[in-house]
Amino acid sequence: MKRATVLSDLPAASLTHLRQPDMDALRAPFSSHPPRILILYGSLRTVSYSRLLAEEAGRLLTHFGAEVKFFNPDGLPLPDAVPASHPKVQELRDLSLWSEGQVWVSPERHGAMSGIMKAQIDWIPLSVGSVRPTQGRTLAVMQVCGGSQSFNALNQMRILGRWMRMITIPNQSSVAKAYQEFDADGRMKPSAYYDRVVDVTEELVKFTLITRDVSGTLTDRYSERKEEAEKLEQRVNLKSL
Repeated sequence: MKRATVLSDLPAASLTHLRQPDMDALRAPFSSHPPRILILYGSLRTVSYSRLLAEEAGRLLTHFGAEVKFFNPDGLPLPDAVPASHPKVQELRDLSLWSEGQVWVSPERHGAMSGIMKAQIDWIPLSVGSVRPTQGRTLAVMQVCGGSQSFNALNQMRILGRWMRMITIPNQSSVAKAYQEFDADGRMKPSAYYDRVVDVTEELVKFTLITRDVSGTLTDRYSERKEEAEKLEQRVNLKSL
């Protein structure tokens, strides 16, 4: 690959930590196990359309060859109300670490994602020691609406996905008047909304298959390499005193 810039033209950069893209690392062999997908939903109602949509997505993901697990938010305390050792918190964090991709499904409440959805995301830390439970994982976002179609919850979850350093896929699903889109058995009826859910799940599996084996390379950052080197230098200097 051609070097786009002469190194002397970058006086503000630490040249030691600049790296050209590693083409071999970006072409790592594909893993053979099924993509591991975690699904979160943002409602505790007995008849929860976000849960029904999540379950529909789970069936489709299974059809596309994924291994799917759900987190039931019932019993999850409010963020910081209990220690992180709480069993429900640990369950959520372990599932996030297990996952290679995630689906977040929230109802829209007062023009925003639900508090139950946000609480789950807030309990997943950006890092635990040197391990990041969400970085480099793929993400698909979906919402259900009680009235006309809206994208408020989707837009908020996209911001959170970026903040959690996830690879949020381009497609998304917003189901308007969700109470009309499911039958008495809780199954989604044929519709353009259902077709979009199929699109989203299919796209998520493809993105997960492409990125999961190279996520470490995709998220390897100049600023973090530089920061870690500076910390190491400080530790070495302290030991030499």
